[in-house]
Amino acid sequence: MYYRQMGKIPHKRHTMFKKEDGTLFREQVMGTKGFSGTQSILYHHYMPTEVVKTELIGSYLPEYEEQGSLRHRLLHTDQIERKGNALDAREYLLGNDDLLIGTANITQSMDSFYRNGDGDELFYIHYGSGKVETMFGTLLYKPGDYVIIPIGTIYRLIPDDDTTKVLFVESFSQITTPSRYRNEYGQLLEHSPFCERDIRGPETLQTYDDLGEYEVITKTRGFLHSHVLNHHPLDVEGWDGYLYPWIFNIEDFEPITGRVHQPPPVHQTFEGNQFVICSFVPRLFDYHPESIPAPYYHSNVNSDELLYYVEGNFMSRKGVKERSITLHPSGIPHGPHPGKTEGSIGKKETLELAVMIDTFKPLKVVKNASAIEDGQYMYSWVK
Repeated sequence: MYYRQMGKIPHKRHTMFKKEDGTLFREQVMGTKGFSGTQSILYHHYMPTEVVKTELIGSYLPEYEEQGSLRHRLLHTDQIERKGNALDAREYLLGNDDLLIGTANITQSMDSFYRNGDGDELFYIHYGSGKVETMFGTLLYKPGDYVIIPIGTIYRLIPDDDTTKVLFVESFSQITTPSRYRNEYGQLLEHSPFCERDIRGPETLQTYDDLGEYEVITKTRGFLHSHVLNHHPLDVEGWDGYLYPWIFNIEDFEPITGRVHQPPPVHQTFEGNQFVICSFVPRLFDYHPESIPAPYYHSNVNSDELLYYVEGNFMSRKGVKERSITLHPSGIPHGPHPGKTEGSIGKKETLELAVMIDTFKPLKVVKNASAIEDGQYMYSWVK
């Protein structure tokens, strides 16, 4: 990320910053990697450590299936009935030690506030609009937005009247732009498929100096914890730095094309520890006179491939609809369904929209996912 400042801050860090009544604002440094990574400094009306009650809520970790035969999987998330606020509505579907993946049908505002103490979170907004109120300010979201919320950020998501459908990633590491697209100063390079102009940070900083009891639900160490503060948690007067929530819309991703079929890394949008996230967007097909636009059969010899289908015609697939998830695990090959290779020849463009997550450790499937699975998907390549 690049440097940003919002609200009022003192001229020099770690110096006195006084309110009108002469008392001090409370400085908080949020830094990653032991203060050698990205960080921001926030100035609070109250001490962020003023907790009047703490309580263990319980475990949040999902239960995974027992190991079965290695196979391709197809999950229909439109069959998930679970609804609620941005925390209660989460339906975990897959995961490993590096991340948890699922979808949520968000229909309610959060009464309490929330923070993830284990790592960053990413929401891909399939449809719906609303706002995310955070200690760094408020972000407005719309369809196609990737919303990235850094570790330790206190926030609550407030949808507009309609349902907000999201694909979410709970990472146990920082989620960043791809390192190969950044120079030594952190600036996105000319050949990057997006740049800083495409990134939206908090739009307004609303400061609350209210006293009272406010609950912050903290997720860490495999459990949910309740912390009740004696003041409003969004009491930040100002902040600056490189660590803050931000949004990138998938429509601003500029696809990289070539004379022949390009490999999946050209679609990469984000990276975390042992995983990457890619955006498949409408684009022109390959322009070699004998090119085959459909992807070749390939073996993910050291990564699992998950695809969340957003909209459009999925040129290499049959029987896959919007809001579906496919999992193609490492160890066995996958590729276009019968007839899709031949059918792609001569086509000039694709209008498909999908989000891909590649993990470099095997993904485990949550037990509840079997209720929305197409059990015949593994055999759908047989003519």
